Amino acid sequence: MEAGVKRLFAVMPLLFGIGFIAPLLAQIMAAWSIDPPLGVSRIAAGLAIGGAWGLIANIRGRWL
Repeated sequence: MEAGVKRLFAVMPLLFGIGFIAPLLAQIMAAWSIDPPLGVSRIAAGLAIGGAWGLIANIRGRWL
């Protein structure tokens, strides 16, 4: 059980980027009427940005 929790917390920044930041960015783009580039949907753009930010935070060990 302890090993599973450690693995979960090891990828928590990535999960936070996908699960929280991506929908938040999609909602902000919808509220401000911003169309994402290349004709992708707002949630796809949010997933790309949130996932990349979460991956970078996971690799570097910090958000900023």
